[in-house]
Amino acid sequence: MARIVVIGSGMGAMAAAARLAVAGHRVVVYERGRAHGGGVGRFARDGFRFDTGPGLLHLPAVYRDLFVKTGKQTLEQSVELSQVDPASRHLFTDGTDVRLPNASRAGVLQALDGAFGAGAGERWSDLVNRAREVWDATRRPLLEEPLRADWRVLGRDPYPAAPVRRGRLGGLFGRGGADGPPTLAGVARRELKDPRAVALLESHALAHGLDPRSAPAAATVLPYIEQTFGAWYVRGGMRALADALHERCRQRKVEFHFDAEVTGIVEKDGRAAGVELADGTVAEADAVVSGIDPALLPPLLGGQAPWREGDVRPEPGAGGGTPGRLTVLLALRGTRPADTAHRTVVHAPDREAELAAVFGDGHGLREPCPHPTVTVLRPDDPTVRPDEEHEAVTLTAVVAPHGPVDWTDGTAAEQDAQRLITAAEAAIPGLRDRMLWHEVRTPADTEAETGARGGAVPGPVLAGADGAFLRPANVTRLPGLYLAGGWAHPGGGLAHAGMSGALVAGLIVEGEDWRGSQ
Repeated sequence: MARIVVIGSGMGAMAAAARLAVAGHRVVVYERGRAHGGGVGRFARDGFRFDTGPGLLHLPAVYRDLFVKTGKQTLEQSVELSQVDPASRHLFTDGTDVRLPNASRAGVLQALDGAFGAGAGERWSDLVNRAREVWDATRRPLLEEPLRADWRVLGRDPYPAAPVRRGRLGGLFGRGGADGPPTLAGVARRELKDPRAVALLESHALAHGLDPRSAPAAATVLPYIEQTFGAWYVRGGMRALADALHERCRQRKVEFHFDAEVTGIVEKDGRAAGVELADGTVAEADAVVSGIDPALLPPLLGGQAPWREGDVRPEPGAGGGTPGRLTVLLALRGTRPADTAHRTVVHAPDREAELAAVFGDGHGLREPCPHPTVTVLRPDDPTVRPDEEHEAVTLTAVVAPHGPVDWTDGTAAEQDAQRLITAAEAAIPGLRDRMLWHEVRTPADTEAETGARGGAVPGPVLAGADGAFLRPANVTRLPGLYLAGGWAHPGGGLAHAGMSGALVAGLIVEGEDWRGSQ
């Protein structure tokens, strides 16, 4: 039985902890905060409860596998999981209103034809079919295996679109130009034609904090995943999933210490041999799993970076330059209408202005976006509201991280929150008349609570773009030190975090030549 220390208690860290414990190891988790879950938080007030992190789950098979392999109770026996239908509702400034059914190719085709005109559904379907080829080509090396030593092969974009010649379409490929690799924005404009369909595709990238102007064409896999495997909700919110995973860890005798900040990683005989805590105590270990941003590890390693020569590594400013989320939690009086969509996306009238505000205008400048894309979450869940005469609603928008924007400026943050509320009125008529109160959460709050630089929210890994959208490998230069969580391979999001935990557990249990489950 090995002694394993885990730094942090985010979803990837807990996924690794549960799997290692069931393999017979003694696992101890040290968390600098007061609670588990990392970015999967909760805010409660006056009988209302809100998720402060992800609101929906994709690829639930990741957590089904985790719960099956770590205990007797399945995922569905641990939480109440249901598909969201429609998967999403989309509102555009020209008045177009389209509802996309959950996990139904034919239904989506029919809905888009009805909303955008004949042929729109078929064009979307053709694009998603090509995205399936991306999924088939990259699923195993990107999601199910530790990052391979020859990771540069993943820098080639597997999207099977025909190359575009120079000419009138030459400007569609973002900053790379016509000779550069295809971007999601270029593919969207070339293959979907209708600007509303373009906005629909780009919104999948934006929701993950990705700039469609620079994201590779392989990002088409994001709507493919959602459309194929569905969008799922956990009764009580995604925090209930974090609570269930924490309880599974406790059942497997994982030991948790909160308000316990790790200030150093102990090395002995060229291996990770434990951690030093802020109070000066040392916890010895045979292996250390870090669930925090790897770019925060050098001070814990005597100034040394954790990655090996030739490994993927964050570019300077990465992480801290990744967008965050502005979230507005709304306590509303009045009953939730029966035909209400769980998730509505209110699209920005000027996408270019929005992208410049979030990602910069190419000169490092970011101006506030007066009309951002806003996601409105309205769960039909009696456990998140005081009674049937009230409703709990969450508004989110992707925004620039703390740093380029001073999100500690309460007045400015409230002004931006009001922009979200104004946009959400398209989805919730009479919204302001129904409001009891609202709570604003900015990237500065995320940074303070989770330690994420700038309050950044990591996105999933993607092939293409010469590997710019890959994350550092789970194995580090220091034997016995492993990386898990959204800032390590295979990237951010609930499902990907669970995958990272599975990969780290496999590497520790089976050895570093392990290539993943067959």
